[in-house]
Order: sequence, then C-alpha cells, then structure tokens
Amino acid sequence: MSERRFRRPAMLDPAQAELIEGDEDPALRSEVAHTSAQALVRGGREGSEDVELVRRLVTLVDDEGLDAVAALWSRSPHTTLPGTLWRLYLLREWVRRGPDAVADRYRRGLQRAEVAGAVAGVAEPPGPDEVTHVVDRVLSGLFDGDLGVALDRASAFLRVLATGSALDADWIEEDDDDLAFRVTRRAGALLTTAEELEEAAALYRAGRLD
Repeated sequence: MSERRFRRPAMLDPAQAELIEGDEDPALRSEVAHTSAQALVRGGREGSEDVELVRRLVTLVDDEGLDAVAALWSRSPHTTLPGTLWRLYLLREWVRRGPDAVADRYRRGLQRAEVAGAVAGVAEPPGPDEVTHVVDRVLSGLFDGDLGVALDRASAFLRVLATGSALDADWIEEDDDDLAFRVTRRAGALLTTAEELEEAAALYRAGRLD
C-alpha cells in the first residue's frame, strides 16, 4: 500500500497549510476553519473553479479523517459556520458508526418527542437516512438548498434522538446507576446540539453565520 500523502487545499498559503499539520497559532487556525467552511457551503452554488476547490477540501476530509476536520473546525463556536459544520460532521459520523442504535433510539423517541408539528414543510421529523443524505451533501460541497432548512431538520432529528436516549435511562432501576447517568448526560448533549443548530439556522437566515 502506498503511503498516504497530505493534500493541501489550493487556497491556503504555506503558513496556513502548516497550521493543519500541527501549528497552534489561533488566528491562522480560525482563518483556515472559516475559509474551508465557506468554500464547502458555497460549493453547490458556485462555478467550476470553486467546485475544484471544494473537491480538494473534501479530499482533505476523506484522506485525513476526523482528526483533520477537528483541526479545522472543532474549536469554532457553534455560532460560526465552521462550528456548525463540525456539529453536522459529528452527527453524520455517529449515524454511520452506529446505524442500528441510532435507528432504534429514533423509533423510540419519535413516539414521545415533542417536536413542532411540521418541520421545514414535512409532516414529521426527518429520519436517519434523510439527515445523513443532507449532511453528506453539505459536507461534500454539493448542497444547493436552504442551509437554514437543513439545520432545522438536523435539529429536529437530534431532539427525537435525545428523547430516545433518555428513554434508555428509564429502563435502569437504580437512580444512582452510573449507566443511567451516562445515558442521561448523552441525551442532554444531544438536546444541547439541537438547540445550537437551531440558533445557527436563525443566524444563517439573518446573514450572520460566517
């Protein structure tokens, strides 16, 4: 097997590219995070030159994996575009790595979740397949729809999962059981992420998510 080579996005100067490989300059890190996030989101709307740029960015994600994305986006606040993409990326990875568990929690949560009657024009919250498809397109630079709608759908999905995860804790008899604590804490984290995506959607519509 040939050794994997690090592929640098074309728009990064040498100093910025070195940042991805370990430099800790916070200003450069932030610039790289924002530039790459904006390129991906614009990908479905721009011309051929930007499409090539997006392909280079996607190659970086595919070749270097979650760690490379973490170096770019993970430290960004949820009120920024890179911070929002980081949360979408984690959601996609979770669904991909545990599809059966996610689907099971979704089914349980859907029976009890209190989600708005219609989310972005659909009669019920989107399921794992729909969310994964939309997030895939966003992160591949191919999404040409309303990002605000996509974020609202992802948020609704997470609210259902949060309810399903909390139900797991209901089955544990001992209130002080460590497993109950961990499951409940995970449900709380899902709900927090749902709220963050809702806020990001509002910022996007106001033209303030960058």
